[in-house]
Amino acid sequence: MPLRHTPASYLFSGLRALNLPATLFFMLRWLVLSILIGVLAGSASALFLVSLEWVTNYRELHEWIIALLPLAGLVVGVAYHYFGDRVVRGNNLVLEEVHAPRTLIPLRLVPLVLGGTLLTHLFGGSAGREGTAVQMGGALADQLTRLFRLRPRDRRLLLIAGMSAGFASVFGTPLAGAVFGLEVFLLGTIRYDAVLPAFLAAVSADFVTRAWGVGHTHYPQLAALPLTPLGLGCTLLAGALFGLTARSFATLTHWIGRQFARVAYAPLRPVLGGALVVAAVWTLGTARYSGLGVPVIVEAFHMPLPPTDFILKLLLTALTLGCGFKGGEVTPLFFIGATLGSALSVVLPLPVALLAAMGFVAVFAGAANTPLACTLMGLELFGMQGGIYLALACVVAYLFSGHRGIYSAQVIGQAKHLRLGREQGKRLGEL
Repeated sequence: MPLRHTPASYLFSGLRALNLPATLFFMLRWLVLSILIGVLAGSASALFLVSLEWVTNYRELHEWIIALLPLAGLVVGVAYHYFGDRVVRGNNLVLEEVHAPRTLIPLRLVPLVLGGTLLTHLFGGSAGREGTAVQMGGALADQLTRLFRLRPRDRRLLLIAGMSAGFASVFGTPLAGAVFGLEVFLLGTIRYDAVLPAFLAAVSADFVTRAWGVGHTHYPQLAALPLTPLGLGCTLLAGALFGLTARSFATLTHWIGRQFARVAYAPLRPVLGGALVVAAVWTLGTARYSGLGVPVIVEAFHMPLPPTDFILKLLLTALTLGCGFKGGEVTPLFFIGATLGSALSVVLPLPVALLAAMGFVAVFAGAANTPLACTLMGLELFGMQGGIYLALACVVAYLFSGHRGIYSAQVIGQAKHLRLGREQGKRLGEL
């Protein structure tokens, strides 16, 4: 007699195939771990953002302090030379530990990168904040490895969640932060086993930072714009320019780093670089390109800016970071992209706010090789109205930046196109 299948039997069979107890255990386990990561990374980002605002305000009220940038460089250089021999690799250290977990990230990375970044901004270096938040998030998350005796496989997920939490909390973009952690370490590939930890940690960290009363910059919401062949064509052209700009920034920063590496005594590198930055600021007669440059970014959405803005910011940021100062590349990339997009509004028939927003996310997408995270960031910051234009600009910039980027430890999981297939499996720093 044939076996009869009832709805109940189908349901039971489905639950057995799902292995519900194991799924619930995985979810509850990572819920606890991700909330802990969120509390740690979110609180660290809150402290960092409040401190960063203070040092920025102080510098803007006392611009003479920029003359002391070489002295700040000496302090940063000495601190990393004698206490940060391993953590000096910064974001690349976190990425390397994701690829091949070996040794716990030292907790001293947190005060070193926090103090180094604040000194860089206080004395007028051109740097960002993403690198600091991501490093702190990764290092703090990694301390849970020993506490909970996690295996290397789980430690990878922990580090990805820490990076996501740091990125989400410093910019107030939980969706972009989650996908950034999933997308950044392996170019062209995403680890789906880390999706839940990354999203939970990103949302938790963003909530904690806001709960501390720390806000984020508000950018204009884009107006609705119909899709037209002309508009899409202009977006393709702008995206290519954004990608080439991202490639130029990454290439120049790494080249400057190699030149300063010739200085035998490492603490002298930021001293010499700081002196060059001070000379540039004095020659230009303005501190417009020091620090984050958020006021200029906001200005780019309201009026066309001269192309000198993105060029000078690119040069000064590459010099600041290449010689050994600490901070991130992302906010300067926002500056470079937004001002380039603003300048392009003179020749391209698209609204200045849309072009600025496209450049804001697309230059970062090309430099970090994270088009999905940057598309989500555009939607979170600027609204859904220009979503197609923002996404297209990010994807094209990602393609045109080639296998170059700001993170030399990124591994090419999937080549961007067939002609670059021979580079698959290599680290960007090996190319």
